Amino acid sequence: MSTYRTSPDPDLKGMPPGIPYIIGNEAAERFSFYGMKTILAVFMTKYLCLMNDTHGQAMTEAAATEKVHLFNSAVYLTPVLGGILADAFFGKYRTIIWLSVVYCLGHAALALMGLQGDAAMWLLAGLVLISLGSGGIKSCVSAHVGDQFGASNQNLITRVFNYFYWSINLGAFLSTLLTPWLLKWYGPHWAFGVPGVLMAIATLLFWMGRRKFIHVAPGGTNFILETFSREGLKTLGKLSVLFLFVAMFWALFDQTSSRWVFQAQDMDRNFLGVEWLESQIQAVNPILILTFIPLFTFVLYPKVGKLVKLTPLRKIGAGLFLMGAAFALSSTIQEWIDAGQRPNIGWQILAYALLTAAEVLVSIVALEFSYTQAPRRMKSLVLGLFLFAVSLGNLFTAAVNRYIQIDSPASATKIALEESTKAGDKVTVEVEHAGYDEQLGTADDLRMTYSTADGLRTVIPGEARLSEALDHIEQWTRANDHRLPRPEEANSLIEDFKDPWGNPLRYLLEGSRTCRILSDGPDGKSRTKWDVSIHLKITEPEPEKPAKWFDALRPEKEWLVRRKEELKMSSGEKETADEITYSRTVFAGGGERLEGASYYWFFTVLMFITAIIFVPYACLYRGKTILQGDEMDGEGVSSQ
Repeated sequence: MSTYRTSPDPDLKGMPPGIPYIIGNEAAERFSFYGMKTILAVFMTKYLCLMNDTHGQAMTEAAATEKVHLFNSAVYLTPVLGGILADAFFGKYRTIIWLSVVYCLGHAALALMGLQGDAAMWLLAGLVLISLGSGGIKSCVSAHVGDQFGASNQNLITRVFNYFYWSINLGAFLSTLLTPWLLKWYGPHWAFGVPGVLMAIATLLFWMGRRKFIHVAPGGTNFILETFSREGLKTLGKLSVLFLFVAMFWALFDQTSSRWVFQAQDMDRNFLGVEWLESQIQAVNPILILTFIPLFTFVLYPKVGKLVKLTPLRKIGAGLFLMGAAFALSSTIQEWIDAGQRPNIGWQILAYALLTAAEVLVSIVALEFSYTQAPRRMKSLVLGLFLFAVSLGNLFTAAVNRYIQIDSPASATKIALEESTKAGDKVTVEVEHAGYDEQLGTADDLRMTYSTADGLRTVIPGEARLSEALDHIEQWTRANDHRLPRPEEANSLIEDFKDPWGNPLRYLLEGSRTCRILSDGPDGKSRTKWDVSIHLKITEPEPEKPAKWFDALRPEKEWLVRRKEELKMSSGEKETADEITYSRTVFAGGGERLEGASYYWFFTVLMFITAIIFVPYACLYRGKTILQGDEMDGEGVSSQ
């Protein structure tokens, strides 16, 4: 016979006894999730191609951004499934425990990646299992927090949701600092394995609190009746509109784990005397959350509340405008980078401050508001739909990044080359690829060579002419203290150069240390798969750094260097350079339709439009607050 309580103690005025177990579980679970998510984009672009016995081609930033946001979308799609399982069939506790085991298996798949079989398949399997586990428990855990409260202590629910969010960001902060360091020095197995251990600890903590929790019984057929009742459908309809606005917020916010990481690569990351890894900058968000939650809760809300009534919807509206401001600053930073400058990472930290303030106003408030507006038997489902908004936002970002990718005319040939080296004993395979005129033996053909030692090498049409033009750029750069020329200076250097089809060559400055010479190709149109280009990258030696106590904890060489030595790879540039080096990379197609700052401004404008449209919705919304312990769903506190 079960000894679990199924409803809150009507006489309890203080904190429910199960809350510490939920908070501890959430801190460890968020460490595991954000630990692997923090390094995912960098892993895909730099490490994944080296995980097999035969190395492959590195993933582009746009492709990695697309896949990171598809994963995020999947993580926040499954909460709807978890909510239905919890509310209708198994209850929240059992749903969380079972799916946590699935979650642990996903982390295990990532930690074992590359030890046997195709690493990309292990990555896919791990991300699918984590999507099911992490996503499936999200709506249940949030609703489980609210279930611990009744009418006698409902005044504490706002404080506990803030504690809940505080624990999320404590776990995220610690893992965001640790896992990029583990990835750099110890490699993917440790970087993905440690978060897996924390997920196992999270599962254990939750199991230990089983007799302290309120276990709200699943609704069964009552859940179906309530969901499709007039009141249930009306509530879902009103909140679904809110969730669309929240979706656009997350379309921007979650780019801190993709595009903002890539932006940080082109910035001076020395801040407060510390050289930060590009992935570690994400730790700014959780540490600011830990600061902003008490600041907003105990200082700003009471003071502003004396001047104007602070309803949940007004807070959310202010947060949407702040998110637009955060991306406007990020767009400006990218403009500086596009102009060849190397801004300090402090500017992105300022953007993080605006973004984090927006998160406090939108994410925390909307989460609590969604719970209080949901009928009693639909709490997990409604919070699942709230999290589905995160999925929609990430799906939108993934779709944008999918659309802006310009395919390479030889992408299918590249796959065939890689497969042929895996299937047989050939060390080198060479293939001619027909160009724009679809005929072999003409000036627009591509020649692709794939070898197990050097990877993929593409010879593009007009390469000699592009390379000659780039020689002029490199000579000028070497003569000017290794500073790449500005566009007006570069154009004067290459104005006499044309591609084989009579079109002028173009110069694009992509940052303080990267540029490219570009031809529109045989079709004469820019941003198509027939474009050809050569990129120039300048690599400077790392400055001498004073020894720190934790240097003794790491190997002498980075994992990437050790792995390339194992594969006997030719790196194309010095791994531990003692002088400035210049390296070149040839591309056929493979660019982006939205490049540089234009990408960031696109999302900035969308965010401000979203915030403006939200204002009339907030003014027209009518609802009521419903908590566990209310005698009937029709009774509640009016909210607007």
